[in-house]
Amino acid sequence: MQMRKTFIDFFDFIRTRGVVGFAVGFILGRAVSDLVGSFVSDILNPLIGLVLGRFNDLSSATFDIATATIAYGKFLSLVINFLLLALVVYFAIKFLRLEKIDKAKQ
Repeated sequence: MQMRKTFIDFFDFIRTRGVVGFAVGFILGRAVSDLVGSFVSDILNPLIGLVLGRFNDLSSATFDIATATIAYGKFLSLVINFLLLALVVYFAIKFLRLEKIDKAKQ
């Protein structure tokens, strides 16, 4: 009997606390992150590299200082990836109207 109550409490917790929505959001977030990452690494980086003409791919851009090689291209690629992902999340929240409405300001 106690085990049944525990399961009922557990499923009520999942239903009322939005755990399923959180899990779906987490899975979709990972998929969007992979999609944006692929767009940046497979499309944008080669195009930027061609436009700049010094390298085939932005992520392979480097420069040397004395005996050290500074690989700034991968960093720039990750910055672009982050900015695009933040932009996608921003517009997804705006489109789905998920931002909190401050009733005190209205």
